[in-house]
Amino acid sequence: MKLTKQSHACVRLEKDGRTLVIDPGGFSEEDAAVGADAVLVTHEHPDHFDEHRLRAGLEANPAAELWTLRSVAERISAAFPGRVHTVGEGDTFTAAGFDVQVHGQLHAVIHPDIPRITNVGYLVDGSVFHPGDALTLPGQPVETLMVPVMAPWNKVSEVIDYVREIGPRRAIDIHDALLTDLARPVYDRMLGPDGPGVAGADHMRMAAGQSIDL
Repeated sequence: MKLTKQSHACVRLEKDGRTLVIDPGGFSEEDAAVGADAVLVTHEHPDHFDEHRLRAGLEANPAAELWTLRSVAERISAAFPGRVHTVGEGDTFTAAGFDVQVHGQLHAVIHPDIPRITNVGYLVDGSVFHPGDALTLPGQPVETLMVPVMAPWNKVSEVIDYVREIGPRRAIDIHDALLTDLARPVYDRMLGPDGPGVAGADHMRMAAGQSIDL
């Protein structure tokens, strides 16, 4: 499997000539979903779900399908009949040849005065876990954890403990568009071997467009 980090929380996975894209949001590239055979969206916030980007992907490939929670599906399903699937915690399905498990129910708490929305995470091929905007535990070993490093709802101590609890082989930063270049080395140090560390996980910060083979 090939993993390509796109801007912010968007990730592209490729296997056997097929492509799966997760969270092509408003902070991602304009063509973030173009070329996808399947798209997964974790929740409705615009940095994870951008209707323009999503439509561009689904229109570019008439066979492409979308799996997401109800709040997103209701906004786009009429335009793509039969191609939009609603999922929730505990569901399993196959998308573009990838086996997907759904974990989680709610977005992390931003502030007690702000109502929580739904959020799901996706475990792909039992190996790569994208939690969306929550520190959801997938309940099984994970080789590659896409870890949201900086958001209005988290702090670095929570991020470190989250990676430690899951114990992946590698932790790759996502949700990083809010970090300036000045701040990135601080997070690298905190999550890397010179800081408190993440219990043996190989912490990786990838540039947008950078790929690795898993």
